[in-house]
Amino acid sequence: MPATSRRLHAFTESVIRAMTRLSNQHGAINLSQGFPDFSPPEELLAALERATRGPFHQYAVTWGAPRFRQALARKITHFSGTPVDPDQNLVVTCGSTEAMMCAMMTCCEPGDKVIVFSPFYENYGADAILSGAQPIYVPLLPPQFGFDPDELARAFAQGAKAIIVCNPSNPTGKVFTREELQLILDLAEKHDAFVITDEPYEHIVYAPHEHVYMHSLPGAAERVIVCNSLSKTYSITGWRLGYVQAAPHIIAQARKVHDFLTVGAAAPLQEAAVAGLELPDSYYHGLRDLYTAKRDVFLNHLRSTGLHFTEPQGAYYVLLDISSLGFATDTEAAEWFVREIGVAGVPGSSFREPEHRFIRFHFAKQVETLNAAGERLLRLKEGR
Repeated sequence: MPATSRRLHAFTESVIRAMTRLSNQHGAINLSQGFPDFSPPEELLAALERATRGPFHQYAVTWGAPRFRQALARKITHFSGTPVDPDQNLVVTCGSTEAMMCAMMTCCEPGDKVIVFSPFYENYGADAILSGAQPIYVPLLPPQFGFDPDELARAFAQGAKAIIVCNPSNPTGKVFTREELQLILDLAEKHDAFVITDEPYEHIVYAPHEHVYMHSLPGAAERVIVCNSLSKTYSITGWRLGYVQAAPHIIAQARKVHDFLTVGAAAPLQEAAVAGLELPDSYYHGLRDLYTAKRDVFLNHLRSTGLHFTEPQGAYYVLLDISSLGFATDTEAAEWFVREIGVAGVPGSSFREPEHRFIRFHFAKQVETLNAAGERLLRLKEGR
């Protein structure tokens, strides 16, 4: 019998999606996989209905429908202050998941080394391995999840071809400062490496923190590759619309990877999503207020449990320290939370090995859902 690829033996299926399945099986409140339980903006829903009746049911241009790319370029230019050409700087992908794989395969040869901050979104390690690259893990240090500049410099000195920066960070909720991003960029320039940023939570940042677009920093254009999506900003995770943004010579190569990975993103959804990209600034202010309120509700419930956590600066995740509960592993703890507490999270070891202190929960839910989860979490006070 022929053997399957050895590279696939180095990682498992997604733990996040596995926890969703376990949650469904036990009727738990699913705070594991990060998707909302509320609808997208009404403007998007109306545009989607119109798009289904329009001439948008065949292939769009492989690297993105022109109208979508134009609206996307205007939106990025507006918020980052850096001009983006819809024909030269963008390729539309099937979510930021494809965008990241596209970026990795564009900049990395088999055997290249890629720096990954840890804890990290679980796809990054798998993406590196699937691309034939070797990850170098640099720790983000709790409780504030900063990094040691000297350790990062040593990682670059190993010959890294690229570094992945998730900002705001999933799963830590860290928002990188301008000074931290500049330090990363300076090291990348010194060692002639790419910087791959993953920024789907760009508009979910809590005061006084601010999102800095790394591609807008001086000297960043030739080496920063942005991966992003519309999923979190517009509550449309199922639409699978993302993009890669980079300098023209990088995009020219990324388009080849994208073409042979997926051909193109869904045409009617690109048409409908233009309505989201054209929303006024007030929408984004409202989004920040919405998630600030959700964060406050959920963190108040976590405080009632007596367990420790770090207040997120951005995104909609929080790492709960469950080390005091006495479980042998975080996986055992996460499964117990589903069965006995009725709330599903993700074991922290999915994001960082061999870390077993944390479970990640998300709060992109209606307040009623968060309150229901909070009531169940109070059972933790009763002990195991």
